[in-house]
Amino acid sequence: MTDLSPLDWTLLALGALIVGFSKTGIAGIGALAVAVFANVLPARESTGVVLPMLILADFVAVGTLHRHAVWTHLWRLFPFAALGIVAGWLAMKHLDAAEIRVGIGGVLLAMVALHLRRQRREKEAAERPSPAHSLRDAAGMGLLAGFTTMLANAAGPIMVLYLLAMRLPKLEFMGTGAWYFCILNLFKVPFSWNLGLINPMTLKINLYLAPVILLGAFGGRALLPRIPQKIFERLALVLTAIAALRLLV
Repeated sequence: MTDLSPLDWTLLALGALIVGFSKTGIAGIGALAVAVFANVLPARESTGVVLPMLILADFVAVGTLHRHAVWTHLWRLFPFAALGIVAGWLAMKHLDAAEIRVGIGGVLLAMVALHLRRQRREKEAAERPSPAHSLRDAAGMGLLAGFTTMLANAAGPIMVLYLLAMRLPKLEFMGTGAWYFCILNLFKVPFSWNLGLINPMTLKINLYLAPVILLGAFGGRALLPRIPQKIFERLALVLTAIAALRLLV
């Protein structure tokens, strides 16, 4: 990772900008940043570069959106997400990450299709959406999010779909997601260090890109209040589908 060209650094800067923006602006776009880094750096090593960047952006997101978090959703998710992270850590020692990424992409596309199907049925029935709030839903989403975030930093689309099902206003949506990912990403650090994904070289790249991450994070926070709720939800869903397709190719 020491022989990066000017084009490589330009792409990494673009990915860093997207990382920051995704935490405070439009949810779901962060998976595109993961794809950018995986195309510039070796796929496995790129996860170690991205994680500290996500944490820096998480700090900004929590600092600006912490009052909007809905903790009842978070407490249901955390225990299962932690188990998913441990499972992902074990999987990274034994399984082919490329095959797992394809599986993740398939699951995400299926979830998008189910979400759209439920929306259509609710619209036809002229009823308010019934959010998926059972412990079973939280367990499934928490485990899947923890597993995918450990393997590929790809839990963003899963959390987007879960929070869309909760029908949260955009500020509560982003505030809840901010706390969720901040805590989970910090929890992942010792596992990533154990696997050698975070090391002095990756931290050096993080240091160079930190100002760009902050620019994206504060820019996204300034833009968020100007995005209408309906457009926000549609963008989040579309970007989730794009991220899922990217995982499949």
